Amino acid sequence: MSETRSSPRISPWWFVVAAALVMGTIGTYQFVWSSIRVPLGDRLAAPETALGTVFTVFLVCQAVSQFPAGWVRDRYGPRIPLLVGTPLLAVGYVGTARAGSLQTVYVAYALGGIGSGVVYSVAVNTAVKWFTDRRGLATGVVMTAYSGVSFLLIPAVRSGVSSSFSQTLTAMGVAAAVVALAAAIVLRDPPRLTASGDASDDATDASSDGVTGESAPEPATSDGYEWRETVRTWQFWLLYAVFVVVNGAGLMLVGKVVAYAEALALPAAVATASASVVAGADALGITLISAVSDRLGRERTVAASLVLGGVALAATVFLGAAAFAWPFVALAGVAALFRSPPFAIFPSLVGDYYGQANSSQNYALLYSAKIPGSIFGGTIASGLVVTLGWSESFLIAAAAMSLAGVAMAFLRPPAE
Repeated sequence: MSETRSSPRISPWWFVVAAALVMGTIGTYQFVWSSIRVPLGDRLAAPETALGTVFTVFLVCQAVSQFPAGWVRDRYGPRIPLLVGTPLLAVGYVGTARAGSLQTVYVAYALGGIGSGVVYSVAVNTAVKWFTDRRGLATGVVMTAYSGVSFLLIPAVRSGVSSSFSQTLTAMGVAAAVVALAAAIVLRDPPRLTASGDASDDATDASSDGVTGESAPEPATSDGYEWRETVRTWQFWLLYAVFVVVNGAGLMLVGKVVAYAEALALPAAVATASASVVAGADALGITLISAVSDRLGRERTVAASLVLGGVALAATVFLGAAAFAWPFVALAGVAALFRSPPFAIFPSLVGDYYGQANSSQNYALLYSAKIPGSIFGGTIASGLVVTLGWSESFLIAAAAMSLAGVAMAFLRPPAE
């Protein structure tokens, strides 16, 4: 006689909470960069273009690592990739904390980027796999944490790196590893079939743990688009082009807003506030607008949001040039608020268009748009700043964001 393990029934929302916590942890790599880049540059006498390239290397490594992590996760569940990402998250911060040369920073932050990408792939697709009707809301909760945790930490990080740079980053590395390890223990995927038709280990674990809830999906089969089929649709490439712009313009804002405020000779408090407000608004936009997309439609929601984000970013330029310090902070926040929703809505669109079974690898392919986007947001943006100036560079980003919103209005689901 088989024995059924007795355990409490678990709502899928608890997995969303666990995914959100680890997502917020890895988000610090991106959102506190604008706060650590200046003291890091002072320590190593690194020029602007070199610091921009460090950020680019991190973002490229984060994007490249997602497809193999997603492939493993779709077949074997979230535990293996999370265990791989855990030590890399620690090495990224600890290595940067102790770096004595720019080359060491490149290597350390690149390893942190790989760990971040692996963990990101697991966390963002947790909501896609567990939810259908409320997928936008669930994904929004996870993605809100990506910048929301940094919003809370930025003031302490800025204070810490100015007085004890190495100790602050080392503590962040240890904390990141602890949270990722805890997520590896907790997270499960819903019952599903592997390509061979056998139940996966995580499916068995999840089923025996009594996971339940109104939004828990039926066991997924191999139906849906494999990645080779996904890349043959024009919808994928339109989403890809839009995501390049969203990443490029947004990462330019996230990575350089503090330096931009300082270049405009705005007060130091404004520079600190701008980093916090951008991170907080990024989180708020994901929460509010991704939830709205469940009702108004994902394509229409992203289209309107990006057009408004571009307009707000352009307004930020003119307010900053006129030395309106706090309106500059406010409009930078508005721009971040409206540019962020694709990060929650696009995973849902991928699940809607191409199915749940291969959602991790399909979204990882789309997320690779962060590679060209990060090259623009980091290295190319730094080159534009040096060549054209701060304001002109941000106006280019604003125009691109609005055009991407217009393009989204033409998106339709793939034909059945």
